[in-house]
Amino acid sequence: MRSAADGEGGPGGTPPGGDRQHGDGDDTGPYGGGSPRSGSRDGGPRGRHGRRRRGFGEAAPDAEDGGVPSSSRAEQEAPPGDPVEQARAICLRLLTGTPRTRKQLADALRKRQIPDDAAEDVLSRFEEVGLINDGAFADAWVESRHHGRGLARRALARELRTKGVDSTVIDEAVSQLDSEQEEATARELVDRKLRSTRGLDRDKRLRRLAGMLARKGYPEGMALRVVRQALEEEGEDTDFLADEGF
Repeated sequence: MRSAADGEGGPGGTPPGGDRQHGDGDDTGPYGGGSPRSGSRDGGPRGRHGRRRRGFGEAAPDAEDGGVPSSSRAEQEAPPGDPVEQARAICLRLLTGTPRTRKQLADALRKRQIPDDAAEDVLSRFEEVGLINDGAFADAWVESRHHGRGLARRALARELRTKGVDSTVIDEAVSQLDSEQEEATARELVDRKLRSTRGLDRDKRLRRLAGMLARKGYPEGMALRVVRQALEEEGEDTDFLADEGF
């Protein structure tokens, strides 16, 4: 897989990559990664007191417009009546600590009624110097969300689309993951959830395990194969799965 070690600001820079080790520990900064083996029930990392840590690109729950209160210091300090300086201050504030896509920043500027021409000037300049880099954002998003939450390519692509990333950039980013890597992660997810389904009847176990993989974007055929292998290893009769889907 391609590294997501992308620097956060500076010319040509891209955001620093998350931990590739399968150990769902700390999300170090906005680009932290982790493994679906531990943490919250759905694979998200947990903090010291059990609260889920924010991962890559996730804004604080009490913040507005991409994670920054509208009365931010940067906006207050921007020269009144100068939309370019206001836009620059807003973008710098929004980018502090949490990477953003160009569309996320454009939406925030529009909500704050920054004129389109001023917003375009600032966003284009930020792209030129590497403060906005949707390709690096997408690469790091895939790295972090796959290792940290166990999401498959389909789910990752869906998330990136909601953030306004171009489809070509998305395709390139999710190509970091191949089917072999996806299947290995799917098996880790199933193995971790398998214990909690013991004692349930076979069909209910199947539905829970398959449903979990489906929500994370895994293809039906792959999910069926992984669940069947896991159940067989526990002595379950899986012949009935040969001609059935989910």
